[in-house]
Parts: sequence; structure tokens; C-alpha cells
Amino acid sequence: MIEDIVKEIKKAVGKWIKGVTIKNSQRVYIDIDPAGVREVATYLWKDRGARYSIATAIDNRTNFEVQHHLSLDREGGAMVSLRSILDRDKPSMPSLAPVIKASDWIEREMSELMGIEFVGHPDMRRLLLSSEHWPEGVYPLRKDFKA
Repeated sequence: MIEDIVKEIKKAVGKWIKGVTIKNSQRVYIDIDPAGVREVATYLWKDRGARYSIATAIDNRTNFEVQHHLSLDREGGAMVSLRSILDRDKPSMPSLAPVIKASDWIEREMSELMGIEFVGHPDMRRLLLSSEHWPEGVYPLRKDFKA
């Protein structure tokens, strides 16, 4: 079943897919070129009826990894994680917020805590760290952060 889902995703938006890792019958990680993440997520959201669950940002020391997790409830609850690798020196990717409102706050959190820029996000105001008490350009969840 998950193999069929992957085939359909590849057929629709395959130009952005760099790799696929099927973890089990209900879980797949799809490596996406960051430039195409909005197009792939939009396909899953609008055409496949996916539900946006959450996103994750990971500091791999040499780069950043952002994963947007979407559940395909109509497909038995299969979880699709769109994984993009970002340059450590200038981590940037398109925002999903203009298409999927539920991604708004988590993208703001990842921006504020990890320093990832979400291009096209409608409202990048600080969410967690007060500008009075926290300096601009210091990201507390990066592995090189010194307290």
C-alpha cells in the first residue's frame, strides 16, 4: 500500500524527489529538494487530502534537516515525512504557511530557535523568545549554541 502511495506521489511531483525511504507499511520518508517542498506538500494537502501533523528541525552539525509530517487518513493513516536538507550557513526554504495554515507556528518556532528562514511566510514575528531578553541571531536549539 505505501509503495502505491509513493508511486502516485512520484508521478505527480517526482521532479522534486531526491530519494525515498520506506520504514514500514505505514511510514515513508521522502527526500525533497527544498525548492519544491511547497509544491509537494500542496499536492498531498489538496489532492490527497493529507492532514498536516507537525514539522521537525534537526541540526546535523554540517547541515539542517526539516521534516514536514503529513498523515494520509484516507490511506489508512499512512505518515509521509517530507525531508529537506538545508545549507548550514544560510538555511532557507519555502514556507508552507501560505498553503497549509497549520504550519504557521511551527515554522515560526523553527525560525526563532534554529535560525531557519521560511521564505514567503506571512508573519515571522517572534513567538517564544522576547526581543528584550534574547539577542537577534542567537539560536538556542543549534548544537553550537553556548549558554
